[in-house]
Amino acid sequence: MSEQQTPRKNKTQRREDILQALARMLEDQKGGKITTASLAKEVGVSEAALYRHFSSKGKIYEGLIDFIEESLFSRINLILKEQQATLVRCEHVLTLLLAFAEHNPGLCRLLTGDALFGESDHLRQRIARIYERLEVQIKQILRETEIREGKKVALPTTAAASMLVALVEGRIVQFVRSGFKRTPTHEWPIQWRHLAKGLVVEPIQQQAG
Repeated sequence: MSEQQTPRKNKTQRREDILQALARMLEDQKGGKITTASLAKEVGVSEAALYRHFSSKGKIYEGLIDFIEESLFSRINLILKEQQATLVRCEHVLTLLLAFAEHNPGLCRLLTGDALFGESDHLRQRIARIYERLEVQIKQILRETEIREGKKVALPTTAAASMLVALVEGRIVQFVRSGFKRTPTHEWPIQWRHLAKGLVVEPIQQQAG
């Protein structure tokens, strides 16, 4: 159906169509550069129409990054409100990221930077900040362990948070590298149980005297 024949959509709907189309193309085209011409064709509009909604291809990528941030951190806030135990909080936050990646294969190519080769460095910096925010959040959860539970983290909190984020990031990289066949959540519960055993140690013993 041509652009002229397509029923008119409001600006928000059309922007959503463009973002969804780009996400599909990122999933389907596992390699190669996506052009505005190919994206416009996928959406079913002209390139001129595309630019009426986004001033550049970079802005379209930013729209997807906005979606990633909002989806992850709004749900992380809910987890922190609903859960109190350190290990449960960590598990839920990390599992959230893995499940989000599994359900959004195209967006994983943004999370790994695979799709951003040749694009603005600003986009890569925004992806880096997502992981930085996640690491800060995990570190804060771990720091509260002693206050909430009278226990301590086996590693320095910075090292522990870095390790956990690196682990989930690595699973997303494997997912992309496998052509979306090796799912991020595969065997994750077993791996988490093993990690959790050594992450938080027994209650701190009170010093006598």
